[in-house]
Amino acid sequence: MNMAKINQMIPEFTAEAFHNGEFKTITSDSVKGKWSIFLFYPADFTFVCPTELEDMAKIYNELQALDVEVYAVSTDSHFVHKAWHETSDAISKVNYPMIGDPTGRITRGFDIMIEEAGQALRGTFLANPEGIIKVAEIHDLGIGRSAKDMLRKVKAAQYVANHDGEVCPAAWEEGEKTLTPSLDLVGKI
Repeated sequence: MNMAKINQMIPEFTAEAFHNGEFKTITSDSVKGKWSIFLFYPADFTFVCPTELEDMAKIYNELQALDVEVYAVSTDSHFVHKAWHETSDAISKVNYPMIGDPTGRITRGFDIMIEEAGQALRGTFLANPEGIIKVAEIHDLGIGRSAKDMLRKVKAAQYVANHDGEVCPAAWEEGEKTLTPSLDLVGKI
């Protein structure tokens, strides 16, 4: 299995997920057709993880409006995801699929497995509708992520995809000026 890299295809996988009270099979092929966020986290029933998943749940409707699906992934099973969803106030707000990866195949495919712990690092990957990775961000276990910043990155990636020749500068927000690289800009920024 190849490591997940920018501008490469997401790794192939088939897995069970807990979503909207049901178990569903999700594959690397079934996620294609829309933008996808893969939100890897170490484990269910932990401390930082529920804050991150709840944070993403707060912007889920905005992401859906941008034709983005979110997939939370940990090395727990889909059964454990269901139990966590039913017992945690924070996780009860999660309305996007929670993929179980008990064998670690998906986590290893994205190259974020902590082998000695059997858990994932905090990895966030954004793939375009063709399944090509456009954003990859990896955090150590004690550093939580910001869903708001991921939303900004989604908007920037979609803007660049839809505006050939334009790029988004640092901290770009929707509606702000972009750049069109050219010789005229060299040394002027």
